[in-house]
Amino acid sequence: MKTNIRSYAFAAAVSVFALPAFSAEEVKIGLPSWTGAQAIGHLLGEIVTSRIGGKVEYVPGNNATIFQAMDQGKGDIDVHPDVWLPNQESFTKKYVDEAGTVTLSSNPYEGNQGFCVTKDFGEANNITDIADLGRPDVAALMDSDGNGKGEMWIGAPGWASANVNEVKTRDYGLLDFIEPIRAEESVKTARIKDSIAKSEGYAFYCYKPHAVWFMFDVEMLSEPTFDEAKYKMVQPSDDADWYSKSSVATKDALKDVQIAWSNSLNDRSPAIAEFFANFALTADDVSNLAYQISAKGVDPAEAAKAWVDANSDRVDAMLGL
Repeated sequence: MKTNIRSYAFAAAVSVFALPAFSAEEVKIGLPSWTGAQAIGHLLGEIVTSRIGGKVEYVPGNNATIFQAMDQGKGDIDVHPDVWLPNQESFTKKYVDEAGTVTLSSNPYEGNQGFCVTKDFGEANNITDIADLGRPDVAALMDSDGNGKGEMWIGAPGWASANVNEVKTRDYGLLDFIEPIRAEESVKTARIKDSIAKSEGYAFYCYKPHAVWFMFDVEMLSEPTFDEAKYKMVQPSDDADWYSKSSVATKDALKDVQIAWSNSLNDRSPAIAEFFANFALTADDVSNLAYQISAKGVDPAEAAKAWVDANSDRVDAMLGL
């Protein structure tokens, strides 16, 4: 009986006939820099505003900032739209498992990450495995600044995955040949395009889902099969001496990717919190949204609105209607 009452109450809340009840329904959505997070964040916001009638504010931030704000529960940032596990496990252990101040969605999509080169560059130089980047001839083709090392983008500042990739570059024995570069993702995208136009070599951290698979003809390099015994990663948030204490010489395991939100939202905006608990996407959904934004230049808010319009039944299900 209580379950039915909650369901009816939530359905009434999202009804257009109950909009006045939404005066207190508001949420601040954290927006990390990568395109998938931007896409999902705006999708959450579009559903909250157009279907729940709530108020939304978008707040740029990195993983640490967003999780700290969710933990504090003051409404500065209420939700992280794209939590990759185990990449961000140091944060979920601290705030979800130990502090109990943040809730992690139970509806993940699958993520895969590695290192990529453009197909033409790979085929022309027989580059199929991460070890091939350590060949002097390949490194020379990737050296755009003349410092004797080829550049490889490993992620953006603040990304837990960039820390993993920095350790991998060392433990794969590439540091004598490859310079790991951290920069915003837009820099990487521009560099891929430029390398193709100039027929230059370039390697970069890549992951699925992502717009890059629709934007360019790229291939993921093989790595040693994931082996938990060879994957010891300590994040900077856990230990200042993280780099020397980490050892990663294997491919990452497939990821679970989901949203996370502050438990304080349950009291402040219960309809939004219940929607978050039901929110679910597929990897293809995210790749498609990211492609619209990155490749076609569609504003994230417009891409989100188009997705909601095209997937009304799925949105209804997330809202319990």
